[in-house]
Amino acid sequence: MTGKLNGSCFYNLSYFYVDCAVNTWRSSCGTMPERLTEMLMDTWTPLIILWITLLPSIYMAPMNQSQILPSGSSTELKRLTEEQRVLNRSKRGWVWNQMFVLEEFSGPEPILVGRLHTDLDPGSSKIKYILSGDGAGTIFVINDKTGDIHAMKRLDREEKAEYTLTAQAVDRDTNKPLEPPSEFIIKVQDINDNAPEFVDGPYHATVPEMSVVGTFVTKVTATDADDPVYGNSAKLVYSILEGQPYFSIEPHTAIIKTALPNMDREAKEEYFVVIQAKDMGGHMGGLSGTTTVTITLTDVNDNPPKFAQSLYHFSVMEDVALGEPIGRVKANDLDIGENAKSSYDIIEGDGMDIFEITTDVQTQDGIIRVRKPLDFETKKSYTLKVEAANVHIDPRFISGGPFKDTATVKIVVEDADEPPVFSSPTYLLEVHENAAINSVIGQVTAHDPDVSSSPIRFSIDRHTDLERQFNINAEDGKITLATPLDRETNMWHNITIVATETRNHSQVSRVPVAIKVLDVNDNAPEFASEHEAFLCENGKPGQVIQIVSAIDKDDPKNGHYFLYSLLPEMVNNPNFTIKKNEGCRAPDSLSLLRPKPDVIHQVFIQLDRPT
Repeated sequence: MTGKLNGSCFYNLSYFYVDCAVNTWRSSCGTMPERLTEMLMDTWTPLIILWITLLPSIYMAPMNQSQILPSGSSTELKRLTEEQRVLNRSKRGWVWNQMFVLEEFSGPEPILVGRLHTDLDPGSSKIKYILSGDGAGTIFVINDKTGDIHAMKRLDREEKAEYTLTAQAVDRDTNKPLEPPSEFIIKVQDINDNAPEFVDGPYHATVPEMSVVGTFVTKVTATDADDPVYGNSAKLVYSILEGQPYFSIEPHTAIIKTALPNMDREAKEEYFVVIQAKDMGGHMGGLSGTTTVTITLTDVNDNPPKFAQSLYHFSVMEDVALGEPIGRVKANDLDIGENAKSSYDIIEGDGMDIFEITTDVQTQDGIIRVRKPLDFETKKSYTLKVEAANVHIDPRFISGGPFKDTATVKIVVEDADEPPVFSSPTYLLEVHENAAINSVIGQVTAHDPDVSSSPIRFSIDRHTDLERQFNINAEDGKITLATPLDRETNMWHNITIVATETRNHSQVSRVPVAIKVLDVNDNAPEFASEHEAFLCENGKPGQVIQIVSAIDKDDPKNGHYFLYSLLPEMVNNPNFTIKKNEGCRAPDSLSLLRPKPDVIHQVFIQLDRPT
């Protein structure tokens, strides 16, 4: 082609040799497995390319036909030039191949990349070749006479994959361009010089225990800096170096899955897996990189709670406070977290209403507490059956149940030195106000509930009997009168009786005693007020002169009933009469009537009530 870059000859030649080499080998060996063929291609291709690159005698043919010109053959060059001038009309232009150079190649001499040639060059020294562009003069140097291009430095495709340069042919004497400048590319040919890397490693993953085979665990990814397009330098295959037979990895997707069923976290919780990524499709000679994956089995509820022992023994004092814990039971669960939580309950026994059991959320213990008071003298022991059951049940493992366990709890009640117990929580006594001194007005009783049954001594709390009106017999609890009583002064007396054990004075009980003073008729009636009556001289017979009333400090059960009468010296007085006022019962009253209005008398009235 004239005036254009032709990039077919050099590289086409390389593939020609590769194809010939492989096909020749195939012909000689017969049919071989496809995998082996691919391995040979990956191994021989870069070597043949390297060999072709080093051939210093290969360069570009003129015109449209790609040819290889032997180095230093000027006679042959002239002959071909003359033939081309005859066969082709006078066309201008460059004739070359697209150029390649292997990366990482270094030797004692600069590497010949290729040769530039123009169809205007008759083989004389009139043509001067000039190179410009990426790396011209530093990385790539051209022989201005022959057009040979050499790489002066070791190249790395991963740093720069291709270089764009410009070539021009000028007259050596005048430096005038003989052709317009033409652009071409030198590509750095990849070799497998980079191993795969796991940039995100090491990895950590989790999978539930007891998972079925093939359960997804995680996915890893390796990268290879080599050319993913050319050859198999970046074609990765994954495998497991450590971690079998528990896990497997898909060779091309790098997905890690479980390989064994029913892996039990309680047997082994953590697995250390080593993953390898190998390029060249995993073939021999490929580079490899490794990473680690720490796989942790997460817990599922596949274990029931189990009591550490089938029988528990506890003892408790009978005077323990309500709500106090008396013991703990523990059902162990091999699971963890929510799967290990259990609830406790009393399901049988003779103390289901006496005791209760709750769960300690921190330790998962069952705490037994007292709900009702205990009495050693009434019942000395209890037997309970407690149950521990998982709170959260996984339906996948329900067939492995039941997820609960039971244990027996025996509780012994121990005797405590209890204070005396009165026969009644309160006492009410009655006594007439005219009762004699030292007369017995009532009795309290108490006993020691303990088996030892200590004797009891009684006393009065004098803070409740400051006037010391009562005494008590310390032996039998009989209460006697110490001073006279007056119902009209104090109708009620409230005292406290103290019972103390003679063997242990710290054991004391108290009981309130209310004493009611009963009334006797020991007070005479009294007029409610003094009266002075006045009567006009023209008063009419039957006229009410005065109404008088009476009161009595006593309090008879049926109420007061008074009898009214005039003084004895006035009984026969015809001028005045006195009678009961039937319209009023309390206080009783009387009326004075004047039968003769012309006489005025002063009346004195004596009042009395029936006995």
